[in-house]
Amino acid sequence: MGHRKHSAPRRGSLAFRPRARASSIVPRIRSWPEIESEKPLLLGFPCFKAGTIHVITVDDRERTPNYGKPLFNPATVVALPKPKVKAVRVYCKKDGYEYVIAEYKEKKEDSIPRGAQRVVAVLEVVPREVGLSQKKPILLEVGIGGADIGSRIKYGLEMIGKKVSFSEIFKAGMYVDVIGVTKGKGFEGPVTRFGVKRKQHKSRKSVRAIGVLGPWHPAAVMYTAPRAGQRGFHQRTETGKRIILISNTKERDITPPGGFMHFGVLKGDYAVLRGSCPGPAKRFLVVRFPVRTKHVKVVQPQIIEVSTRIGS
Repeated sequence: MGHRKHSAPRRGSLAFRPRARASSIVPRIRSWPEIESEKPLLLGFPCFKAGTIHVITVDDRERTPNYGKPLFNPATVVALPKPKVKAVRVYCKKDGYEYVIAEYKEKKEDSIPRGAQRVVAVLEVVPREVGLSQKKPILLEVGIGGADIGSRIKYGLEMIGKKVSFSEIFKAGMYVDVIGVTKGKGFEGPVTRFGVKRKQHKSRKSVRAIGVLGPWHPAAVMYTAPRAGQRGFHQRTETGKRIILISNTKERDITPPGGFMHFGVLKGDYAVLRGSCPGPAKRFLVVRFPVRTKHVKVVQPQIIEVSTRIGS
């Protein structure tokens, strides 16, 4: 083989390890932000991806040359079910681990358990509410933030058995995080998976394989070597998604002619988020208050046109 004549940077990122298939279609959220609110609120909301459209708004970014002019926004439409609060759990952290110290499935006199540090609500999502065929409801934990720990427990107990709507938590113009599982691409080689360079014509029997797995010593394949394997169907978090519109199909129907591709006709509440969201149509997503807070004044976008000619 000979030695390399020139050095080169490594190909492919070492981040997002392991690059394996997500264990569940329901994303696992490891952290919830702390928000400044006098009243306790749910910190996230479940939804389903319907498709993509584009929205033309008035650019309200004051320090840009395009300020006050029309702005073209590719956007994602998400269908919003109304989940029911089934239970409230209180967590305590000890020795680096979190433990459930109290769980309420019915309304009781609120009392703060000793050592309570985090409060979450267990939501039940029915996919049939947005027109999907899945019968089995989806259960997930959503953090409760704002106020103090006692107010959060009291709020959670009052919400048991009630349904929550998206507009009670988020407003148009806010920035949010979107968490979901990306599209699955299957088994891919190192050229597609890590972006390594194809080898020279006739230089080897294989053109789309890496030149060498590793050195003689240590006589082992390092984890840094780009290998073939699973690509896609990974849980990812996308930040900085602005809510352009929150509405209902009775007030403003934005379903394209024939319905959204691979989703169908939009029913009930929906939201339009600027930019793309992970996953294909019908993918379960969680919208969350941003972890990296943007100190931007919440201003409702001025919508000029909502085009439904390009559904996806």
